Amino acid sequence: MTPLRTGIAWLCATGALVGMSACSQTSSAESTPPTSTTVAATTTQATVATTTTVPATTTSESTTTTAAPTTTAAPTTTLAPNVEIVGPWPTPLVAVGTRNGADTVAIQERLTQLGFWNGGSDGSYGFATLQAVMAFQKYLGLPATGKVDEGTAAYLTAFTERAHGTADSGTLVEIDKAKQLLFIVVNGKTLWAFNTSTGSGIPYEATNKNDPTKIEKGDAITPNGLWEVTRERPDGWWEGDLGQIYRPKYFHGGVAIHGMTSVPNYPASHGCVRLSTQAMDFVWDSGLVPVGTPVWVHE
Repeated sequence: MTPLRTGIAWLCATGALVGMSACSQTSSAESTPPTSTTVAATTTQATVATTTTVPATTTSESTTTTAAPTTTAAPTTTLAPNVEIVGPWPTPLVAVGTRNGADTVAIQERLTQLGFWNGGSDGSYGFATLQAVMAFQKYLGLPATGKVDEGTAAYLTAFTERAHGTADSGTLVEIDKAKQLLFIVVNGKTLWAFNTSTGSGIPYEATNKNDPTKIEKGDAITPNGLWEVTRERPDGWWEGDLGQIYRPKYFHGGVAIHGMTSVPNYPASHGCVRLSTQAMDFVWDSGLVPVGTPVWVHE
């Protein structure tokens, strides 16, 4: 286990959590040479080095010696414990853009196989499918348009690994701010990957929606660290200090994972972690992120 994974496991075991902050959202890897050991012969007489010559062995008949064939073992690749190979799709996928239809059913089935949650294979290119395509594009470093163009279709067809985060042990939510992706990890295996949008990093100043006499100020940052879901609101939309948020799960003061109608391909929130409302419903319905779940934020 790498130092990072050891550190995470230790933190998870001890429950070490730190800090509290404000939150909301906006619209918008040698071999060692063998050691030569020389043993000195100690005698009471002078020692004379002798040379021993091994005589050649001869026979009365000529013989032919055939060298044994050399067998080269095929190189083996050890996969990381969180990597699952699913193989390529059996037929080329179609660049559907954002169109509905049978070709979109195949896209949705492939996204599910690769671990990108998209709400199901109904052939309708809705917001959940667009978000899943965007997540796949972010994962591979493609332009994150949410549309299945020729390049995206080719990668969807040929890619062989199920999506996974960095964590390869434990059960947690992993938020990768560099990729703008959220992973749900159970027993070291990534179950699902989602598109997300975290804090923009831009300073803000706004009137508190719950108390108009207060002015909220700060930097729109989703704090790095190992946190924990401490509270949640199960039903519908809630009025946060800086606007409405959908079914939030708070993990650092007022910073929460919550649903939103706008989840762009860049950091856009005041510090919260956005998912689509459909994805947030799935998180709740699946029961995978209860109170007490560790949340690892990194970049």
